[in-house]
Amino acid sequence: MNPAADIPALYDAAASQYDRDRSRSFVERPYLLRCVADLAPGADVLDLGCGSGEPIARFLIEAGYRVTGVDVAPAMLALSRARFPAATWLERDMRTLALSGRFAAIIAWDSFFHLPQDDQRRMFAVFERHAAPGAALLFTSGTDDGVAMGTLYGRPLFHASLTTAEYQRLLQAHGFAVSLHRVADPDCGEHTVWLARYRGASPSRSTDQ
Repeated sequence: MNPAADIPALYDAAASQYDRDRSRSFVERPYLLRCVADLAPGADVLDLGCGSGEPIARFLIEAGYRVTGVDVAPAMLALSRARFPAATWLERDMRTLALSGRFAAIIAWDSFFHLPQDDQRRMFAVFERHAAPGAALLFTSGTDDGVAMGTLYGRPLFHASLTTAEYQRLLQAHGFAVSLHRVADPDCGEHTVWLARYRGASPSRSTDQ
């Protein structure tokens, strides 16, 4: 068994049930408002692990942003396309994402933390590759180094985390400055939330590339 590798099939099989049960209380809203506060009207937003498009993509679309949603579960994307046919929905693995455009905001809410630790480390280069100057990056994580197993409809559900210090180091190394970090927010379902802004590659890194 490889619970991390099972994530796409797990969410694909459970798409309808997950979509039905997914909370619409929208505890994420205050963080999304902070994330998009400085965006121009109609800005491009990348939603990594977009799921069925509820409630995050709906919020972004109804606010007038151009959403590109990425997910590995075809059944989830089918729900998103049915709801919001004008948006862009891509079946991709976020770890190997290489889109031609850059985005004013990148969101990985309750998705990035399903990746194994080494894949999480590599994701910061993916974030940077898709970030426009000044882009906002919003994601949720754990706080302690290790793996935690949950369940989704009776099947094992993989989560992993780096340490807070390593997330901070990776953000800085890839040109992001942390503007907000909240641990286990009781008003947001105990989520640990990061919001950072892309300031660009450091001179030493850009000359090495």
